[in-house]
Amino acid sequence: MMSTSILIFTVAYALPLINKQLCSIHFMRLVSMVLLLSGLLSFNTLYLQSIGSGIGIYSGLFHITNIGGTMELFLLMIGSIILIGWPLKQSEYSKDYSLIVLFSILGSSLLISSSDLISFYLSLELQSFGLYILATLYRNSESSTNAGLKYFLLGGLSSCIILLGTGIIYAYTGVTSLESLYILLNTSNLQYVLIGSYFGLVLIIIGLLFKISAAPLHNWSPDVYDDTPTIVTIWLTIVPKISLLIFLLEITLNFSSLSFYNNGFFLENIDALKNILLIVSLLSLIIGTVVGLAQIKIKRLLAYSTISHIGFMLLALAINTNQSIDSFLFYLIQYILTNLNIFLILLAISYGTVKTINSKLFKDLGLSNSTEAGQVSYNTNKDLSPRISPLSTNITDIKYLRDLQGLFYTNPILSLSLSLSLFSMAGIPPFIGFFSKQFVLYSALDSGYYFISFVGIIVSVISASYYLKIIKLLHSGEPSSVTSNFSEENNIATQENLLSQFHSFLIALLSLFILLFILKPTLILNSTQVLSLCLFKL
Repeated sequence: MMSTSILIFTVAYALPLINKQLCSIHFMRLVSMVLLLSGLLSFNTLYLQSIGSGIGIYSGLFHITNIGGTMELFLLMIGSIILIGWPLKQSEYSKDYSLIVLFSILGSSLLISSSDLISFYLSLELQSFGLYILATLYRNSESSTNAGLKYFLLGGLSSCIILLGTGIIYAYTGVTSLESLYILLNTSNLQYVLIGSYFGLVLIIIGLLFKISAAPLHNWSPDVYDDTPTIVTIWLTIVPKISLLIFLLEITLNFSSLSFYNNGFFLENIDALKNILLIVSLLSLIIGTVVGLAQIKIKRLLAYSTISHIGFMLLALAINTNQSIDSFLFYLIQYILTNLNIFLILLAISYGTVKTINSKLFKDLGLSNSTEAGQVSYNTNKDLSPRISPLSTNITDIKYLRDLQGLFYTNPILSLSLSLSLFSMAGIPPFIGFFSKQFVLYSALDSGYYFISFVGIIVSVISASYYLKIIKLLHSGEPSSVTSNFSEENNIATQENLLSQFHSFLIALLSLFILLFILKPTLILNSTQVLSLCLFKL
C-alpha cells in the first residue's frame, strides 16, 4: 500500500499541472489517510493466532507476527498523527515533508518485520536516509543544515558498524537469516564460528544502540534535536525509536539465551549481549539524568530525558523474562504517547507566536489580513515580502525553558496539559508514567537485579527535579515574550490560525489518556501481556 502510494505521489509531485492543482494541505492529508489505511490493512495480520509464531514472506526475508503487526499498526497511527501537527497555512515544505515521511515510515514498517540481515540493513537505511533529509528540510536554516550534516555523518558511522557486524556473521557462518543463525549457534561445535557470530552480533547491537541514542553513544542526539525544527524533531525522536527497539527486542529474545558454556569455551552464565544491555542501561540512566539537570534548552532537556527513558527500556530488555518484556512494551507505548503530547504542545505554542507576529506586522502596515496585504502588493507593485514573509519562515520554535514562563496566565489549558505530561514523564502517581517505571523496576527486583533497580529509583527521583522546574516556570513569574502572545486578542489571530481543530483535539485526548489511565488500565495492560505471552509461547 505504501509502496504504491509513494509511486503515485512521486509522479503527482513531478507533474507541474497536478502539482499546482494539488494543495499542500490536501497533499498532507492524503498522506495521512494513506498511513491510516495501511494501518487498517496491517491489522489483518493480528488474526494469525492459528499460525502461532507467524508466517514468513518473500522467501523468509520478512516475518509477520502478532507483535510485528500490532506495533506496525501503532507506528502508522503515530505517523499519521504527527502529520496532522503540520500547520494548516504552512506550504513551503509540506509536500517535501510528507513524501519523505512516506519513505521513512516504509523503512520503519519493513524493519519491524525483518527476519534476515539483508532485509534488516536495507530497511534500516531506507528509514535513515529519510531522517537525514528531514533533518535538513529547512534549507534556509543554518542550524538545520548543521544538524542534518551531523546526523548524516554519525548515522553513517553507526550504519557502517552494523554492516561490519553483518559481514562478519556472513563470513563465519555463510547465512543471513536470523532463524538459520539461531539454529546454527545452538547446534554448532566450531569455536571460530561461535566467536565470529557473537562478535558480529555485538557490533550490530552497538550500531542499534547508537541509533537509539543510548549512552555512551548519545552525544549526537541533543545537538540534532535542538537544531532541527520542532516539526522535524517530533519525528526524529519518536518514530525511529519504535522500529529500532522492536527489532532489538527480537534479537534479544533470540540470541540472549545463547551461551558458549555447552561448547566448553566460556564460563557458565556469561552472556555478552545481556551484559552489554545492562551496562548501557546503567550509563543511560545516570548520564541522561545528571546531564539533563544542567540544560537550559527545552529540546536538549527532552533529548537527555529520552536517554534516561531508553535506559529503563534497555533494562527491561536485558532481564528478558515474560514480565520484563510485558513492562518493556507498556513502557514503550506510554513513552511514545506522552512524548508526542509534549511536542504537540510545543508546536501549538510556536504557532501561537506566529499568529501574533503576523498580526503585528499587518497592524503596522494598516492592513486587516494577508489577503489585503496581497491586494496592496498587486495594486501598488510594492513587494511586502521583506516585512511579511511566508508563514513557514515565521515559525519560532520554543528553544529555552524561560520561554515557557507564565504560560498558565495566558493559556491555562495548554499549561495544564503540558504539566500532566511532565508529571507522567517524571513518574509521579497516578499518571501512566509512574506505572511504567513501577513495572520495569518490579521485574528487575523480581529477577534479582537489586543494584540497578536502586539506581533506577534514585535517578527517577533526581530527574523529577528538572520536570518540576519546568512546571514551576509554567505557573510562576511574569509571562515571557513568547507566552504573552496568547493573551492578545485580535481578528488576525483568528483568520491566520495555524492550529487545526484536530491538533487541539489530539492534545486534549492524549492529556486525558495520561490523567485517566488509572481508571481503565486493562486495555493496554492486557494487550501487552498477550503480546509478551505470544513471544514466550506460553
